[in-house]
Amino acid sequence: MANDIIIDIKHLCKSFGDKKVLEDINLYVRRGEFITLLGPSGCGKTTLLRQIAGFIAPDSGCILLEGKDISSIPPYKRPLNTVFQRYALFPHLDVYDNIAFGLKLQKLPKDEIDKRVQKMLKMVSMTDYDDRSVESLSGGQQQRVAIARALVNYPKVLLLDEPFAALDLKMRKDMQIELKELHKKMGITFIYVTHDQEEALTLSDTVVVLNEGRIQQIGTPTDIYNEPCNSFVADFIGESTILNGRMIDDYRVEFMEMEFECVDKDFGKDVPVDVVIRPEDVYIMSKTDGAQFTGTVKSCIFKGVHYEMFVETSNGYELMVQDYNCFEVGSLVGLYIKPSDIQVMRKERTCNTLEATLVDETHIDMLGARWECLPQEGFKAGDSVKVTVDFDKVDLLDHQEDGQIAGEVRFLLYKGNHYHLTIDIDGGGRLWVDTDDIWDKGDLVGVNIRPQDLKISRCDG
Repeated sequence: MANDIIIDIKHLCKSFGDKKVLEDINLYVRRGEFITLLGPSGCGKTTLLRQIAGFIAPDSGCILLEGKDISSIPPYKRPLNTVFQRYALFPHLDVYDNIAFGLKLQKLPKDEIDKRVQKMLKMVSMTDYDDRSVESLSGGQQQRVAIARALVNYPKVLLLDEPFAALDLKMRKDMQIELKELHKKMGITFIYVTHDQEEALTLSDTVVVLNEGRIQQIGTPTDIYNEPCNSFVADFIGESTILNGRMIDDYRVEFMEMEFECVDKDFGKDVPVDVVIRPEDVYIMSKTDGAQFTGTVKSCIFKGVHYEMFVETSNGYELMVQDYNCFEVGSLVGLYIKPSDIQVMRKERTCNTLEATLVDETHIDMLGARWECLPQEGFKAGDSVKVTVDFDKVDLLDHQEDGQIAGEVRFLLYKGNHYHLTIDIDGGGRLWVDTDDIWDKGDLVGVNIRPQDLKISRCDG
């Protein structure tokens, strides 16, 4: 196994000012693997790639290449090449000389340079373009030249930073196919950065999902899609409906106020869980006989290869459904979900758990503010206490100044009949909120919690 690992990243951390961009990253890359770093903007994936390339120095941790620490080695001495989103081609050189540039710096014999360049031109289907100006090429052709220039040096690892982001959809899909074929032919390790989930699932042997500077999950595209480890991965990878549920027992789960058979076990009895339902896994039929439950079609949109519908169940939950058949808006339909298509995940949290300091019998300091609480007996001023608050007991206000504290909506998740929001509190801290109101990511909010909703206990209790 050790001989199979070409890059081994251990406890890598990076901050810019007060902002932690990467926190305790541990990851290994196998020789010849196509691995993709996937996540939303600002998750740290490009910073991680640039640290592997040597353009950014880590604050702590190390990067091993074939067992040797390269963290302090400058980029030009690393046997790695990078393909950037903006190509970075030399406009004054033709296609041939752009590809040959690195070889000429190495002072290789002219015959060797020509042999390698012609081989790369053939690999990227640019054989007849060697004397063309790069400025006369299309975006896809320029990206082919950039990839050929990076590969002509036979690097041990090729790093690709969202190389197809500037291309139109059809060209991007064509280039994905070509890149995958190129990887098979070359056998070189590829590390690819993208925020496009479909691109990651299409290209990769392994997908690394990042969010807020931390690795959320590592796995094959199939594992990432079919067995997400938390609600962020389930929501970010593909379309899905994520619902609050309760694991009744092995192979039995409750969600949408109904019981279903499932294939999951070892969660325990009567345990809160999250349930992921993919839209293609909901069977929809015009007959209600034999259906597990019924619903009314609220919308139906043609998506090219299927119809995408939102169906409201008879007990008020909303499911996304994809089917090759069109069901008219307003029609009553039957719905069925197979046990193997119900994905059960452990909940990351069941309530807000916060640290606070008791000021007096009826006040605590928490999240940078003073809060009124119900009278507390058995404590004294200055005691450190634990405070729990149910998700639905946090009130959000339109104006920050109207709240006890202020915050910003960082992440939102639709749970079938309500929204689950992540709120970053000004000055530090985080709250999770269940609400029926519609908010957008980036909204600034005021936050209030009533005294009776602050449940106070000892820190070790």
